[in-house]
Amino acid sequence: MQKSKNNTQLKQYREGKDYSQKPAKTIRAEIKKTAPLLTFDFQEQSHGEHWVTILTEEYTSICPFSQWPDFGRVEISYVPNKKCLELKSFKLYINAFRNIKIFHETALEVIFADFLGAVNPKKAMIEVDMNVRGNVKTVCKKYFKTSQFR
Repeated sequence: MQKSKNNTQLKQYREGKDYSQKPAKTIRAEIKKTAPLLTFDFQEQSHGEHWVTILTEEYTSICPFSQWPDFGRVEISYVPNKKCLELKSFKLYINAFRNIKIFHETALEVIFADFLGAVNPKKAMIEVDMNVRGNVKTVCKKYFKTSQFR
């Protein structure tokens, strides 16, 4: 931490500074323009609950508070309905977060909403597991189940 002219430590947090992020809807619209999530038809051949899990260890975004990069992993598990998530589009989609200032909780909400909109699964779980920074770890999870499976 730097010291000021009068030898007192400067605060990392500054009163009045804007630590906000863009609204989630704006972030979603921007990402959708450059990296939309694509799907392909699911061809179910037998009875049973078919689960698909997609995992990336390379999620990055920018912390709105510190302006430093955040690193983490994103895991999506779902039961397809009629569509499956196309993996290259998912890779490009996740990479689109790289320069976006976004809180971890909002990242989960954005990814979840975009995934549900593209795939419309029967069931789904998404986990955003951020790396430790400053002795603090964040893990955000969200679940979805259609009414026919409740």
